[in-house]
Amino acid sequence: MPGPLGILYVFLGSTIILLLAILAWPSVTVTRGGKILAFVGFFVLPVFCGVWGASEHFERSKRTAFCLSCHVMEPYGQSLHIDDANHIPAAHFQNHRIPVDEACYTCHTDYAMYGTIKVKLHGLRHVYVQYFGKAMQPIQLYEPFNNRECLHCHSGARSFENDIHTAMIDQLKSGQVSCVSSGCHDTVHDVVSLSKFKVWSPTE
Repeated sequence: MPGPLGILYVFLGSTIILLLAILAWPSVTVTRGGKILAFVGFFVLPVFCGVWGASEHFERSKRTAFCLSCHVMEPYGQSLHIDDANHIPAAHFQNHRIPVDEACYTCHTDYAMYGTIKVKLHGLRHVYVQYFGKAMQPIQLYEPFNNRECLHCHSGARSFENDIHTAMIDQLKSGQVSCVSSGCHDTVHDVVSLSKFKVWSPTE
C-alpha cells in the first residue's frame, strides 16, 4: 500500500487529468454538474493537494536524511560519527540522546522554516544560495546557539543537576553564558578537522 506521499501523487495525477479533460471539453461546464466538477478541479483539489503536500514536505524536512541531502551539509553528517565523547553532537547522536531520525531538527528547532519570520527569511536565503550562490565555508549560524535548545532536554535531568550547573543556571537561562562556546561543551561540528578523528560506525 502506498505511503502518504504516494497517495498525494495519485491525487495530483487525478487533478491534472481532470483539469486537462475540462480544458479539452469546456462544454462540459455548461451543466450544473459540470460547473461543480470544474470548481472541484480548479479550486478544491489544487488547494487540498497544496496543503497536504506542504504538510508532508514540512514533516519530511525535519528528518536528518533531508538535512544531509545537500552536498554542503555532508561533512556535518559525518561529524555525527566522530568517535570522541567530547564532540557534543556526535555524543548525542550516537547515544540516542536525541531522536536519530530528527537529529538536526531536535537541536536546531529555531532554524529556517521552524523559527520566527526573520529565521524563515534566512531559510529563503539558503534556497537562493543553493541555486545561485556559494555557501560559506565553514557554515556559521546566523545567531549564537540558544541555550534553550540544550535546557529543554537537560534541565531537571539528574546528570545535569550538579553543583556547577545549578550555580550558573540563571546565567544559562538568560544566555549570559553559552553552553557551547564557554569552554565547557564547546566542541561541536568540527568539520575543518574531520579527517583527524577516528570515525565510529554503528556496524562495529
